Amino acid sequence: MERKSICFLTCIAILTLIFSCSNQEQKKNKSETSLNENLLKVSGNKIVNQKGDTVYLRGFGLGGMLHLENFIDGYPANEEAMREGLLKVLGKEKYDLFFNEFYKNYFTEPDAEYIQSLGLNMVRIPVNYRRFEDDMNPGVIKAEGFEYLDRVIDLCAKHQIYAIIDLHALPGAQNQHWHSDNPTHKAYFWIYKDFQDRVVKLWEAIARHYKDQSWVAGYDLINEPADPSRKKIFPYYKQLYDAVRRVDPNHIMFIEGNSYSTEFDIFTEIWDDVVYTNHDYADPGFIDGGDYPGYSRGRYVDKDTLESDFLRKSEFMFRNNVPIWVGEFGPVYTGIPEKDKMRYQVLKDQMAYYDKFKVSWCIWLYKDLGLQAVISQDKNTPYMKLIGNFLKKKNYLGSDAWGSTDENIRQVMSPIEELFEKEFPEYNPYPFGQKSQIAILIRHILIAEALVPEYCNLFKDLTNEELIALAESFNFKNYIKRERLENILSGKEK
Repeated sequence: MERKSICFLTCIAILTLIFSCSNQEQKKNKSETSLNENLLKVSGNKIVNQKGDTVYLRGFGLGGMLHLENFIDGYPANEEAMREGLLKVLGKEKYDLFFNEFYKNYFTEPDAEYIQSLGLNMVRIPVNYRRFEDDMNPGVIKAEGFEYLDRVIDLCAKHQIYAIIDLHALPGAQNQHWHSDNPTHKAYFWIYKDFQDRVVKLWEAIARHYKDQSWVAGYDLINEPADPSRKKIFPYYKQLYDAVRRVDPNHIMFIEGNSYSTEFDIFTEIWDDVVYTNHDYADPGFIDGGDYPGYSRGRYVDKDTLESDFLRKSEFMFRNNVPIWVGEFGPVYTGIPEKDKMRYQVLKDQMAYYDKFKVSWCIWLYKDLGLQAVISQDKNTPYMKLIGNFLKKKNYLGSDAWGSTDENIRQVMSPIEELFEKEFPEYNPYPFGQKSQIAILIRHILIAEALVPEYCNLFKDLTNEELIALAESFNFKNYIKRERLENILSGKEK
């Protein structure tokens, strides 16, 4: 009788274990099914999840973190030059301490909670190729490059926010400006095959790492490409698309047009699960923009003009019945109430036609030092106190392309412009002509480079505690909300 009881109890234990394992497996499968429902794909002219629900991706660009920019983070010139200067001043140990703390603080859970609270569901994460490989060790992917990118993506997923990984700076530079971490005015990426091959390997590594992450909406392959020949960009996109698709057959790829995401006539094929993305900056929204409605940058601009410009940049997408994602847009703000009122109206008019045409969008920018973003760093943080006077000097000299003008150094710029008008009237360099080229070379390269040591020397002799305090200045708790912009983006103000 005792033996029978033992056998009976053993059978009960085995059945309980089988039932428990089965239940756990069902829960796991249910969880995976739920997770996979969020994976996005392209269906006709819509972005949909696995249930077939249309998803409009709307949110912010997270510039200034895994890819730094001068007006966002406060330094002059390009990221590489600034980093070289800081490394020289701080030494390797303190340099690493500062940037590790900077990354930890730049995007935290309160940031994700705040974005979700606005009713937005997407963050575009610009990354610099240098986070993943070294120029002196090309093609060798650094595993630690994924650490902070993973952290941002996981925080976003926790709050049901999609992430789009945006390769914002490519080796050799894919365009002619500072925001591709370009220290020159040449886009060497389109000239040297070695640079192009490295980006294929990098994207294969990124796709391999995130192929099973359903809260990654997809991959923005090249930010604002600018191929002067117009002949190399489409074949390269084809090569890149095929390489990524072999590694990851599921995620959407976001492909930007030539000439800073404005021209799409170079595309002769439509590929599966691709969203073509333009950038829709409005003339009255630039730092040197005029009245709205009114004359701005040499032409009259009103609501109809803005919509017409958008339709021109989107003609390829409408004609081919594919989704549209406006990957960047948004005015900068002057601090002058009358001017900023017009700029808010520019934004509202743009968002009205985005709703009209049912497009996804991503405003540039989430956070900065007060020029453009929805949140800006408080002027009383240790970092703002450290660089406050330097920011004034940088602005006075007009060294930043985004957010400053040359009004204080016209005595320098005017004679050069007049010389070129007289001696080189046919000189019209790509991408934006003669005056733009002069500004790039004089203000954004020569003057900006000269300012780099001055910025870096502000960090000289700082203690570890002081460096940590500077890095913590970039934490969400130290930012002020731009409430009018917040209300427009959240739909509270139409």
